[in-house]
Amino acid sequence: MVTALVTDSTAYLSADLIEAHGIGVVPLHVVVGGQERREGVDVAAGEVADALRNFRPVSTSRPAPQAFLDLYRELADKGADSIVSVHISADLSSTLGSAQLASQHSPVPVTVIDSRSMGMAMGYAVLAGAALAARGATAEEVADHVRARCSNATVVFYVDTLEHLRRGGRIGKANALVGSALAIKPILGLQDGAIVPLERVRTSSRAIARLEELAVEAAGSQRVDVAVHHLDSAERAEKLAERLQTRIEGIEDFQLLELGAVVGAHVGPGTLAIAVSPRI
Repeated sequence: MVTALVTDSTAYLSADLIEAHGIGVVPLHVVVGGQERREGVDVAAGEVADALRNFRPVSTSRPAPQAFLDLYRELADKGADSIVSVHISADLSSTLGSAQLASQHSPVPVTVIDSRSMGMAMGYAVLAGAALAARGATAEEVADHVRARCSNATVVFYVDTLEHLRRGGRIGKANALVGSALAIKPILGLQDGAIVPLERVRTSSRAIARLEELAVEAAGSQRVDVAVHHLDSAERAEKLAERLQTRIEGIEDFQLLELGAVVGAHVGPGTLAIAVSPRI
């Protein structure tokens, strides 16, 4: 049996990792100034950051079911007997629905998983699933492992402003913070796939310091994979990454990655995010 892994572009896996593990990726779409582009293909995160800063309209959309079906058929033609398809939280995007529709017409069985997450919290789960599949695990075993990695992961992030999340309708329970947004620097997290407020502090430096503490607490003494994401904030992200690698002893893999255009469109420039994914 050969089980193939599929995810979407919001996992933000590097091209090298995608190629090394044979993972199929379907790009989400972002519309900048009225022009629709594919994330990771013909639009860069920097372009989105510039558009947001200059108040140009930016929106996102899910891939069509046909994009998933084309990939499922391609993987089947290459020898896959089954597919595990892992996607951004359904609370944040309707991408999952496209994958589910496509799975009904796939030539091989497809297990579609709502990661209840995004970024490398999802990406690390996909990589773990691909490694397990390469060792001959069944699709059910792979899917169970992916779900466990996703549910055990922690995602915390800091945004310079809640305005972009508010405009995109992704703010969830953090909407309660909007009224005082000018007076606070919010620390947010993902809980069961939704964005929730965790803490609020008065300065960006304190917020980033607290973000670091939350990641260290989440890692504890476990063996973990850790990723730092950012949008147009490379210097702050690099410093944060250096501190985390010093403070977290059980790191197995560490990634420093810029957020892509789709998530970047909703969180805005200056965002810092940390994903902590325990090994199981």
